[in-house]
Amino acid sequence: MVQQTRRDFLKCLGVAAGSLMVSQVTFSRQKSPRKPNVVLIFTDDQGSIDLNCYGAKDLYTQNLDRLAKEGTRFTQFYVGAPVCSPSRSALMTGRYPQRAGVPGNVSSQQGHAGMPTEQVTIAEMMKAAGYVTGHVGKWHLGYTPETMPNGQGYDSSFGHMGGCIDNYSHFFYWQGPNRHDLWRDGKEVWRDGEFFGDLMVDECKKFIDTNRDKPFFLYWAINMPHYPLQGKAKWREKYKDMEAPRRMYAAFVSTMDEMIGDIVRHLDETGLRDNTLIIWLPDHGHSVEQRTFGGGGNSGDYRGHKFTLWEGGIRVPCIVSWPGHIPQNAVRDQVAISIDWMPTIAHYCGVKTPDRKIDGKSIVSVIESPSAPTPHDELHWESSKHWAVRQGNWKLVHNGPATDYKGRKLPKATDFLSDMTKDVTETKNIAGDHPDIVKKLTNLHDAWTSDVKQM
Repeated sequence: MVQQTRRDFLKCLGVAAGSLMVSQVTFSRQKSPRKPNVVLIFTDDQGSIDLNCYGAKDLYTQNLDRLAKEGTRFTQFYVGAPVCSPSRSALMTGRYPQRAGVPGNVSSQQGHAGMPTEQVTIAEMMKAAGYVTGHVGKWHLGYTPETMPNGQGYDSSFGHMGGCIDNYSHFFYWQGPNRHDLWRDGKEVWRDGEFFGDLMVDECKKFIDTNRDKPFFLYWAINMPHYPLQGKAKWREKYKDMEAPRRMYAAFVSTMDEMIGDIVRHLDETGLRDNTLIIWLPDHGHSVEQRTFGGGGNSGDYRGHKFTLWEGGIRVPCIVSWPGHIPQNAVRDQVAISIDWMPTIAHYCGVKTPDRKIDGKSIVSVIESPSAPTPHDELHWESSKHWAVRQGNWKLVHNGPATDYKGRKLPKATDFLSDMTKDVTETKNIAGDHPDIVKKLTNLHDAWTSDVKQM
């Protein structure tokens, strides 16, 4: 079969959109009067256990905990990369970052391209099926007209294009010269002194209100708790007695949690909540960079953090909620990954996926049943010369960097093998006991490396 180009895909779906029917889901539910709305929330640099419902004892995350009670949360959920841009490309395309053309971070400077326009995003998939599409928040997938949100399937866009901004001046200060980075639909806008979190909440509400009578897809890429850690005054006061840098990080997490609660309540108040699929997850683990005071986040028993392929860098909390359609107060222990959200959203919304290689798999059956098998035989990650593969309970990390772990210094490792049913901490290397498994997983990754070079 000849592979469709993005233009062919969009043209074909545009013609067929009117005849698409919502897919049947085996979980009992009432028939919706229209296709469900989708709100996809992607936070930034959040630790693996940094919600109360994931084990944090010192944080206030009432709103996300409520979302978990009203939905399903995952305990073995991964993202496509341990750093921002490739993780975002994986979510947007349903493909491994290498296949999506974004193996590493893209530039935060205007005029530099990012994710290739040949890729088909969730927004393009949804727009072609008749959805209104909106982006609010961080982008970090390209800074040219073609690779900014409006060029990648979004009808509307408000936010910053680079990796981060100061939340009050909206300037990027981390790589000179300092430059302003706030945009609406490809045009620079100035909102000096206004807190970016409040601006995002207002934009999300406006998008919901404007499109309440039609199905919509909203991608809300919250730039928190990524540095600079600028939590609101009420939360800084609440955590004032906590040690640094945890107190700065905690204030920002609770600020973010409060913002999410505002939007969920707005969906309730507008009568849209019962017909809105909400998905929440971070892009990867917490940062230990100097810019975030050397830490603040918590990966619990998992080793590692942002930039690493240890569990603390790629295993994240994840919640999905749709009242009356998805099990409530449920926990799923099966392995899943962020690339699965594209085909899963397509399934719930009755939308055709792109006629091209999609690495993600629908996890509808997993969401519906704790006994359903994971759809993945193996998962892969690669960040420069640092790579990892998981097959079943085995996980191999190659060129794993040294890390701190609960007061211990753990050295770097050429090949580090773990049985994830016996050691999620990745602190005991059993590669020497299982050279056959190391060889098998290495061969799997070599084959994967060749495969993802194909578009």
